[in-house]
Formats: sequence, C-alpha cells, structure tokens
Amino acid sequence: MTIWPDHLFLVGCGNMAGQMLSRWLVCGLDPAKVMVLRPSGKPVADGVRVVTDYPAALPAGTTVLLGMKPYQIGDVAAALAPLCKGDTRIMSILAGTLLGDLRARFPQVRDVVRAMPNLPVGLGKGVTALFTDARTEPAARDAVNGLICPLGLAEWVEDEALFNQVTALSGCGPAFVFRFIDALARAGETLGIPADQAARMALATVQGAASMAAGASDSPALLADRVASPGGMTREGMNVLDADDRLLSLLIDTLTAARDRGEAMARGE
Repeated sequence: MTIWPDHLFLVGCGNMAGQMLSRWLVCGLDPAKVMVLRPSGKPVADGVRVVTDYPAALPAGTTVLLGMKPYQIGDVAAALAPLCKGDTRIMSILAGTLLGDLRARFPQVRDVVRAMPNLPVGLGKGVTALFTDARTEPAARDAVNGLICPLGLAEWVEDEALFNQVTALSGCGPAFVFRFIDALARAGETLGIPADQAARMALATVQGAASMAAGASDSPALLADRVASPGGMTREGMNVLDADDRLLSLLIDTLTAARDRGEAMARGE
C-alpha cells in the first residue's frame, strides 16, 4: 500500500533521486508536499518548490531524502542536522554511507533508513534495497516501505554487511544488463545483421525474455534448459556460455568489483 509522507524534502535531485520523485508524482504524490534543495535553482516539476538554500525550519513529520553525492554528507549534515527533530525521518540513497555514520551525523533523528534504488524505479519497475536497525520504529519502516512500493520491488536487508553486495547486484545491475544488450547486438552485427536491426532485435529479445521470466513459475535456469533442445542451435550457444562456468565467473568478478568499490567508499577511499 502506498503511503505518502506529510512533507518530503529532497537534498539533491540528480539522476536517481529525480527518477524516484518523477515516479512518485506520476503515482499521485501532491507536489505541494515536496521541497527540493538544488543549488542551481533549476525547476524539477510543476508545483514542486525548489530552494537554493536550507529553509529556516522543516515542518513536523518531514521525510528527508538524502540524494546528493556521498562526499557531500559532511557539509549537508552540518547544515541539515540542526533542522531535524525527533519526528523527522531520514532516508539515504548515498552509496557507501553506513547507517552508523548517518546516526552519528543526525543524532536527534530516531528513524533512519538506508535505501539503494536502481534506475528503473522511474518506470515503477525498479528494485530498492532497504536497511535500518532496531531504533527505527516499526511504523516508520512500514511508511518507508509504502513510499517505495510505487517504485517497484522493495527488499529489506537484515544485515548491513550485505548492503554492498545487494547494491552490486540490483543497484549496479541495470548498467550490466545494458552492456549485455549492447554486446548481444554487436555480436549480431558481427555475424552480418545490419547494426540498427541487430540493436532493435537484441533489446526486444531481452525485454521479452525478462517479462517471460518474471511471469514464470520456473526458475530462469530451468527456462533456459527448456528452450535449449539437445543438438539444437540454442544448446550449442549455451554450451559456450556454460563452459567452465565462464558466464557465471564473469558475473561473480563483476559483482565482486562493484562490491569492493562500495566497501572502499565506506572507508572514505
């Protein structure tokens, strides 16, 4: 069930936060309840108030979305923390910024949640990983869940130590899928298919396969084996992907690299 906050204050409205806000507005969030801090003053959406500096105060029950660059957390917290009250709720989409760090910077805020969305949230097809601790009230957790629901799948992570792994999979995942679509199209082009046609076919193939997998009761692994008839074209191609677990090994290396970067960012590197 969707739960709109009484007031929503976005600190930064870049690519990811902008996608989230756009989807919320499409789904019925009242723009009059939204204020965005944007130093450039550039408009965000009709009816949304944009400010270039922090307001003198935040309304009671405000939900704050931290959507700026992670390295800006020190300056932001110095200006924002004095405005926060016990009933202020903070949701952070800052990669590599631990919950403990957020609590240390906003000691008066009871309800603090880490969130890591991915870009398809703008279409309502995204994945958002969420984490909080026992200090956050259950009602606040439910409210955050209700705010995330219009964006797609909400997945709560019970161990923050897994947050970078989850981010590597779902947060970074769309970029990896984009790269796969591009590679599939380029491979088709190499075999002689006109480039524009190969691009259209690769995109539609991935889109259709993903929709089929999402609606199936069987696992993607089983679906793949069912498509690949013994001695057929698909099986021959899959034999290349499956040899020595090369595709799996490549993706493990890919996710590991992304995870390690998240851990380095958490150390301030």
